[in-house]
Amino acid sequence: MVSDERALATWLAARDDHALAATLAGRGVPASSSWHDFFDAAEALMDAASLDRALVRLPRTALSALASGTPITDGELTRLALVAESGHPYDAVQDRVAVLVSGHPGVFEQQPPAAARITADDRASAAAAERAFGTAGSLADVLLACLHSPFARTGSGSVSAAERKRLTDAGALGATDDLEDLLAAAEAAGLASAQERLWSVTAAGERWLESPTADRWAIVAEGFRSALPDGLRTDDGGFADPSSWPAAYPLDPDWPARSARIRRIGESWGLLGADGAEFTWTAALRDGAAADASGLAAHLPAEIDRVYLQADLTAISPGPLAPALDLRLRSIAVRESRAQASTYRFTAESLGAGMTDGETAGSIRGFLAEISLTGIPQPLDYLIESTAARHGLVRVRSDDATGRTRVESPDRSLRETIAIDQALRPLGLLSDGDSLVSRVTRDGVYWALADARYPVVALDDDGSPEPVRRRAVGSVESSSTTPAAAYARLLTALRSGHGTEGEEGWLGRELEQAVRARSEIVVVVRMPDGSERTMTLEASGLGGGRLRGRDRAADIERTLPVSSIVSVRPA
Repeated sequence: MVSDERALATWLAARDDHALAATLAGRGVPASSSWHDFFDAAEALMDAASLDRALVRLPRTALSALASGTPITDGELTRLALVAESGHPYDAVQDRVAVLVSGHPGVFEQQPPAAARITADDRASAAAAERAFGTAGSLADVLLACLHSPFARTGSGSVSAAERKRLTDAGALGATDDLEDLLAAAEAAGLASAQERLWSVTAAGERWLESPTADRWAIVAEGFRSALPDGLRTDDGGFADPSSWPAAYPLDPDWPARSARIRRIGESWGLLGADGAEFTWTAALRDGAAADASGLAAHLPAEIDRVYLQADLTAISPGPLAPALDLRLRSIAVRESRAQASTYRFTAESLGAGMTDGETAGSIRGFLAEISLTGIPQPLDYLIESTAARHGLVRVRSDDATGRTRVESPDRSLRETIAIDQALRPLGLLSDGDSLVSRVTRDGVYWALADARYPVVALDDDGSPEPVRRRAVGSVESSSTTPAAAYARLLTALRSGHGTEGEEGWLGRELEQAVRARSEIVVVVRMPDGSERTMTLEASGLGGGRLRGRDRAADIERTLPVSSIVSVRPA
């Protein structure tokens, strides 16, 4: 009969790299593990401590299935190397389940059926829609800030305190906003990605910023559902009654806090009610259907597409401005108030920033004329003209002939100011005729000058102005290292170790273990005449295709060809 450890080793060896890495990641195996072959892996995965770590992270449904004693069809348990392909848990798993059942009998029982659903009334629905509207606006502010300057992350993965202060000072983060909850919702919907040291906005996040509020909500709602843990999901693609969530992972010590956070995010997006009542727009999601924002949209304030431009260089929106218009207006103006009726202020710096991102005096005037109910006041028109006249006095381009970056300006005094500016010393600027040159890349020089508030513009190879963006746009796929890449070294070691086919790999494994432990083993050896002889040895060496060990019965050192050994077992 094949042992569980050997069967598991064979199963692991048959997995492709991606599937094997997923199993190792699911079991929390460190990528630095010093395993030599699949037998080492199987032995470690069958270790009681390793099994306990896996079992406490399982949902109640899986725990109940393991304790039932009947064949299991849950593919996730097979993927986690807890259940054999036959559907029966490995013996070591059954032993650990029995121990846990004796200490926590209630957690291995199925939860009672959920109570009948209660539909939320109009007042609760309106309040939920208002929360969703405010949260969508908060996330838009956060993503917009992250789009221009990705957020730094601490070693624990949270956003740094300096970034939080920057967001709060800029009005992108309100006093009651939870930044981590907002980013968690964004990541689940594919709008932002958490890279090693930065949070960045994805291409989908950029498109989301220009979408109407109802569409924004639908995208986040479906992302929220898809990111729910398996223990909260149903077979039809929906999710279980939220009242059952706190008890879904009864052995996991981290689950209460995680469950509370998931519910908090759901409530902030108008998906869950505090009193357990269900909204009409949540029912479809819970049943596995696509998000339908029509019910929510009926409670949202109407979005407008016009503003009042004032002579004091402000723009007043009498209601929530359509997101695409708000996004562009904020690229050339500073939003001063954060409410359904918002105020934006134009400054030389804000207009210059818009021109840095590719706007021109003509494009700004055309946009404002399109959305203004009061035309373009003369003070604002003058500010646009004067900003455009000054913008681009400093030009930065790459010099292919020398491989350096060239800084040019028709204003000699401005060039001299740049040359002696202490803030720009890291650029190593040197005079070269009517220009300054640097070994730093064009974009690096450009942003150093822009941060120092010089009217700089970048030129392309043809000498035409070119927008330069500091955005680090991420992608869901590249936001983190894949399991296969993370476990590359360990996978190579496992596949270069003993094979698992037939008896040879298993025999080699047993002999190596015996030699490392210098333990006594019983070996059955096939003699030249075809007969078999059993002897007990204290294994002392293995190499060159031979096993060395002291025969205790005869008190002599023996050397046996490994090819002649039929079987081995502990003495």
